[in-house]
Amino acid sequence: MPNTILAIDQGTSSTRAILFDSRGNILRKAQLAHGQSSVINDDNEVLSRVEQDGEEIWRNTVSVCREVCAGEVINNIIAVGITNQRETLVTWDAVTHELLAPVIVWQDRRSADLCLQWIDAGLESWVQQKTGLLLDPYFSATKMHWLLQHDVKLQSLAQQKRLRFGTIDTFLLWRLTGGKSYATDVTNASRTLLMNLQSLQWDEELLSFFGIDRSCLPEIKESTANFGTIEKELLGKALPIAAMAGDQQAALVGQACFEPGMAKSTYGTGCFLLINTGDTPVYSQHRLLTTVAYSAKGQCAYGLEGSIFAAGVCMQWLQDTLRLIENANDAEQWARQIDNTDGVYLVPAFTGLGAPYWDPWARGAIVGLTRHTGIAHIVRAALEAVCYQTADLLATMALEGAVIHELRVDGGMTVNTWLLQFLADLLHCTIKKPQVIETTALGAAYLAGLQVGIYDNLQTIANLWHEEKTYHPEMTASKREQLYQGWRLAVRRVLTT
Repeated sequence: MPNTILAIDQGTSSTRAILFDSRGNILRKAQLAHGQSSVINDDNEVLSRVEQDGEEIWRNTVSVCREVCAGEVINNIIAVGITNQRETLVTWDAVTHELLAPVIVWQDRRSADLCLQWIDAGLESWVQQKTGLLLDPYFSATKMHWLLQHDVKLQSLAQQKRLRFGTIDTFLLWRLTGGKSYATDVTNASRTLLMNLQSLQWDEELLSFFGIDRSCLPEIKESTANFGTIEKELLGKALPIAAMAGDQQAALVGQACFEPGMAKSTYGTGCFLLINTGDTPVYSQHRLLTTVAYSAKGQCAYGLEGSIFAAGVCMQWLQDTLRLIENANDAEQWARQIDNTDGVYLVPAFTGLGAPYWDPWARGAIVGLTRHTGIAHIVRAALEAVCYQTADLLATMALEGAVIHELRVDGGMTVNTWLLQFLADLLHCTIKKPQVIETTALGAAYLAGLQVGIYDNLQTIANLWHEEKTYHPEMTASKREQLYQGWRLAVRRVLTT
């Protein structure tokens, strides 16, 4: 088992460790779920605050890595890649290493009022030109600002140069290296509202605007770099960390979307559609996000991204809250029991709506209910909602001049074949599912392999991509338009801006 790569994939709902061989085949895999709390705020509004336990995430990370690395296989691991849920914020003390606050998840909306104030002050275009992003609670700088406003202890530690902010990648890196390495990569940094897209470094004007001292932030590196070494005591062998990337950018690499115009869509807790736009950032005129797609061996590529906050979380809601299904796999069976939803639409704005609406105050709704509406209608409407939201993103990208004819898909929801066919029908687009759907972890492994010389270049990686199945559109244009117009009407009912 020579030349194996360990990928750590720290996601919104679970942490995975996956061992890949040099051709991208999965050799071993371990996964642990972690908890998440939704806090009721002073206005009795549920889900405005979404938090996780950073120590639980850390313990799970060590546990899954130990399980995958057990035995002699650890001797063949030559590099480690880390990928992570983006925008999620961790806060700790550089001296004691103690966590100072619950992890604030990317879904958290507590800074919505702050963002509205800044937007009303006309600052969004200035921020977008620097960062490619919008003023929204989604991004971690708004969370940093909120914490500093509400916690005197954090203010004091910042003055003492002891406060550390980091996205999940940075936090895990700090812990894995025993506090010796404090860094992030450009893909994660590009999602903070603090990195300048041109210089690929922290922007002093933005730091001043958000009130964040430079000492609170990690060093920014390429996605492929020497990030430090995992301490021997943790796994039994000191292993080099050779790559880090945010989960959606890592999935773009795992899907081998290295040419401008190539696009992927990942269906996990949320849904994120990312298109490679080449070596120059393209600034959206229609509220999409401009981001760094990857930066590897001196080659930087940018992307346009549409972010959907609720995809797989819809299945979790149906299972855990409404108890309409026993597990996510049941959803496909329910969807196939009926020919259509009889006009029922589910708008899953549990924590607001992302692109292209960016309405943090929107809340979910089920519309079109009648006495004949049953479980199958609601479950199918939840699956269809994922596709309708993707259609919103493709329509918006078309306005930017990016017309997508082929979409590579991945993530846990892609085991649902009914979903993928409906997606092809609704988008009128070819959908390609790869043989390895763990593309987020695979992308991190590929980047690590590139850094240590397993792969000569990106083309070598592209040659390893193979499809499992292709879905072609079958729905008539009139039917597609009728369904989509119904969705647009349903969305208008929940929008507040």
